[in-house]
Amino acid sequence: MENFIELLKKRRSCRRFTSEAVDKESIKHILKAGLMSPSGHRYNPWEFFVVEDKETLKALSVSKAAGAALLENAAAAIVVAADTTKTDVWVEDCSIATIIMQLAAEELGLGSCWVQIRLRKDAEGNDANDNVKRILNLPEQYSVLSILALGHKEKESKPFDEEKMLWERVHF
Repeated sequence: MENFIELLKKRRSCRRFTSEAVDKESIKHILKAGLMSPSGHRYNPWEFFVVEDKETLKALSVSKAAGAALLENAAAAIVVAADTTKTDVWVEDCSIATIIMQLAAEELGLGSCWVQIRLRKDAEGNDANDNVKRILNLPEQYSVLSILALGHKEKESKPFDEEKMLWERVHF
């Protein structure tokens, strides 16, 4: 296992993927990480929807005006939603789950990118959350936080440069 800081340095948003599929065991590993993520009072409000169908990925790629186009060429995506009736901290819980799944993807050498859906609009001004819920036929009480694009990296990105750390924002 890698050093955690090294894993954090390597995890960069990946927006360009090869055409190679992501195997089921890798997706299961990523989902397992999400299912083990911390949750307020252990309410676990998140729901994960795995999308591998190319037509559905294409539909999701236009669910918001900017920043989702990469989904069309992703091998898979995990839509991170929540049953908002379970807790008022669903945004935090889903955020934690999303980043933990991104770290799990990086651990496997896969690329990922967080596509923000909550509070975003499509090109016509429609709510991105409503668009995703319609595409996936999600229940009314669900809200979508993000979509995690997954795939094999077209190229490796440079690791995070520790020289750019904002230590001036740390206060003792």
